[in-house]
Amino acid sequence: MTATISVEDRGFTLGDGVFDTAVALNGIVLERERHVGRLLAAAHSLGIAALRARVEAAIDDAVTPEPAIVRTTVTRGSAARGLWPASTGEPTLVVTTSPWSPALLGQPARLVTATGRRNEFSPTANLKTLGYLDHILAAREAAAAGVDDALILNTQGRVACTTIANVFALTGGTLRTPPLSEGCLPGIMRARVMEIAPELGLAVEERGLAPGDLKGADAVFLTNSVRFLRPATELDGALLATASCEAFAALRHDLLAEVGIEEKL
Repeated sequence: MTATISVEDRGFTLGDGVFDTAVALNGIVLERERHVGRLLAAAHSLGIAALRARVEAAIDDAVTPEPAIVRTTVTRGSAARGLWPASTGEPTLVVTTSPWSPALLGQPARLVTATGRRNEFSPTANLKTLGYLDHILAAREAAAAGVDDALILNTQGRVACTTIANVFALTGGTLRTPPLSEGCLPGIMRARVMEIAPELGLAVEERGLAPGDLKGADAVFLTNSVRFLRPATELDGALLATASCEAFAALRHDLLAEVGIEEKL
């Protein structure tokens, strides 16, 4: 796969842009309307005039019947030097695909708490922007610790997210996840879990989580659009109880069944 981007493109020089990642099965992008809507809302909040028709057409051109991870990137485009340009050209739009496999589903995640903090007061805290260095460095810490992902706390020491996922904790019949005000992204799978959970008799609360809340929970799991629901089994060397939680297993089963992926309970 090759593409040409101008050396003056602000996505390349300044990380001035947003992106989205989705999964396509049998030529259909799962939760497409939500993914495109979130991408456009993020772009517009940054003053990037991305057009829905152009984005939709680019996705259509990229998607095939093969299972794929679909990444859509929008930047402000090329401009002269300076942080806020007097004018820019047309936004740059790139849609790429890579193979997706069901083997990505259900892989347990061992976590370590990252030393860096996510700034929940940043105007981009809830946007999926191209500036991912904080998460890249947290992922480096996880790799150095020999685990799978890093838990990122906000400036108040509460749970924000991991490097690639939203976080849920199930205690009794209540499912808790940090509200967006804690600095997490408005994940597409996060939203779907919050919709389905009550159908299984679970109460859902958007409420702050302390790291200790995870260690005392019946189940901790991570959500994103590529891995769906991923059980967290360890945090900073302490075992988590997720593997034995029937409610988590039922929730994951129902979500996968929605898209035609059968999993035994």
